Amino acid sequence: MFKKVLIANRGEIACRIIRTFRRMEIKALAVYSEADEGALHVQMADEAFFLGPAPAQESYLKGVAIIKIAKEMGAEAIHPGYGFLSENSAFAEAVQQAGLVFIGPPPKAIAAMGDKLEAKKLAHLASVPCLPGTDTPLADPQKAQKIAVEIGYPLMVKAAAGGGGKGMRIVKNSDALLGAVKSAMNEAESSFGDSRIFLEKYIESARHIEIQILADTFGNAIHLGERECSLQRRHQKVIEEAPSPFITPMLREEMTEAALRLVKEVQYYSAGTVEFVVSPDKTFYFLEMNTRLQVEHPTTEMVTGLDLVEEMVRIAAKEPLRYQQKDIQFKGHAIEARIYAEDSTKGFLPSIGYLFSYREPSIDGEEVRVDSGVREGDVISPYYDPMIGKLCVHQSDRERASSKLLSALNEFYIRGVSTNISFISSLVHTSFFKKADFNTATLDELYENGFTPEMSSDPQIPLGVAAVMSLIQHHLNKAEFTVLINQQPHSVKISVEKDTYLIDKLHIKTDWKPGKVLFNGIFNGEKITLQIDKKSPFTQLSWDGYTAKILVVSSQIVDLIPYMPLPHSSETLRLIKAPMPGLIIDIFVKPGDVIKTGQPLAAVEAMKMENVLQSACDGIIEMVYIKKGERVNLDQPLIKIE
Repeated sequence: MFKKVLIANRGEIACRIIRTFRRMEIKALAVYSEADEGALHVQMADEAFFLGPAPAQESYLKGVAIIKIAKEMGAEAIHPGYGFLSENSAFAEAVQQAGLVFIGPPPKAIAAMGDKLEAKKLAHLASVPCLPGTDTPLADPQKAQKIAVEIGYPLMVKAAAGGGGKGMRIVKNSDALLGAVKSAMNEAESSFGDSRIFLEKYIESARHIEIQILADTFGNAIHLGERECSLQRRHQKVIEEAPSPFITPMLREEMTEAALRLVKEVQYYSAGTVEFVVSPDKTFYFLEMNTRLQVEHPTTEMVTGLDLVEEMVRIAAKEPLRYQQKDIQFKGHAIEARIYAEDSTKGFLPSIGYLFSYREPSIDGEEVRVDSGVREGDVISPYYDPMIGKLCVHQSDRERASSKLLSALNEFYIRGVSTNISFISSLVHTSFFKKADFNTATLDELYENGFTPEMSSDPQIPLGVAAVMSLIQHHLNKAEFTVLINQQPHSVKISVEKDTYLIDKLHIKTDWKPGKVLFNGIFNGEKITLQIDKKSPFTQLSWDGYTAKILVVSSQIVDLIPYMPLPHSSETLRLIKAPMPGLIIDIFVKPGDVIKTGQPLAAVEAMKMENVLQSACDGIIEMVYIKKGERVNLDQPLIKIE
């Protein structure tokens, strides 16, 4: 077994790998950029080494420098985590040529599966169902119309070397085809240095289901079941779960057998994931194979009890698989929510800044797990993916897991940056989530313009919290007063008997004390946690994806409410400013253009995401202050509208 391994990654996944290394008594070597000098993964590692400036191209993507550090410091192997160099076949090959072990699949398998057309050919050879479409690059865009008629609309234009939604376009009719092909080719060339694209049938209302596999260097391979990954936004997964609530036992058997056939055909070893799209009639088609550890791997670990990082290490150390298929037992249901630094009220734009408050939910045995790479006081920078961490829960069934996830989200208190916690909480409450009636397009269709928390239709919870907090703060045993909930007055009588607060038919138990940012209470036997923010003169409550502003007032103040409207935002709609530091990758308007509300103005790339800025008003473009390819700072003026 290895004694020292370098982790060629950062953040959450680096921390997660280090935890397994500690248990296996393997020394962990970390690398870091200028932006990550004080990062958690650096503090956790046994040794850490500086790579270069903050941009990934000058640090975490410098394969030669990483290999040099590993060699000089006596590491025997390199674990790439996910992202960065994890699916770079040239890097994997260079690691091996340097006499080190790459903890992952063979370079040839990475190269074959990284090229979507080559992967499709191998899938055909393994008798794995593939989507109807072209098996060779589309060399002449003008021939696309004829090919498209043969495939049938709707269809997908895809980059052969693509990933993460780059170089991908959905085309619903012939009028949009040529423009989509040219746009996808340009984006593919810009993103991957490879303009090859191909056409494939687009399955509407499809599910995204992936099969986790493990294979060793001796030809043994097993599957660890499937994960449901259909809840996506901009092709980025938001919530994943295992097992899928959509898959039948028979379909599961067919899909896992297909995945293992592909593993054999590719001569694959290590951990890997075979991804499929599944139509509403439960016909499945090969999508791609991810030749690395997946972000959502904790859901599989929770239902199987395996540690996938440990298995990857053992396979890389030439150990045979420790399990046969019959040994794998699936228990319960696991759900993972990705916690992002983003502002859902502004179209999910990435958010940057200091984490001046960061409190993870309480870890409850094997039921709640948080994989994160940050601490209170850390900085969410514009240079890397905006994911703060992953909240994972495990229960005996999906309904209980959903309830556990909601409770844990309410306890996850992050301030300093905006997060998607309220959005995730709201999703768990929706009827489509409860019924598992969703597909890969659901979130983009329902939340095209973002998400703003709503007030619960039942005012009892904020009314009860406001009354209890006021009674505790004033050391009273009973009181009568008015509570403003979002400026609407509600009269309330409250008293306390032993450890229970009584408000009409509502009984509340709590240990809340002034200064606590979480209100943990039992409301008529139901446990609930609310987050508290003081926004003078109001107190804001957040829970279950809802929000409410509360204020306890006297009867005299109530009479003055109509004369005290909340101030409106003074933000101008006509000066478009950069919502984050980033790179201007496109400008869609020029001075003199007549524009409408919602019209795209410019695209800014930050945190590995493309963010299209739209106009919030009608008008005429007066000035464009920026150029394509220019780097901009937060709040820098970009465009002015007359």
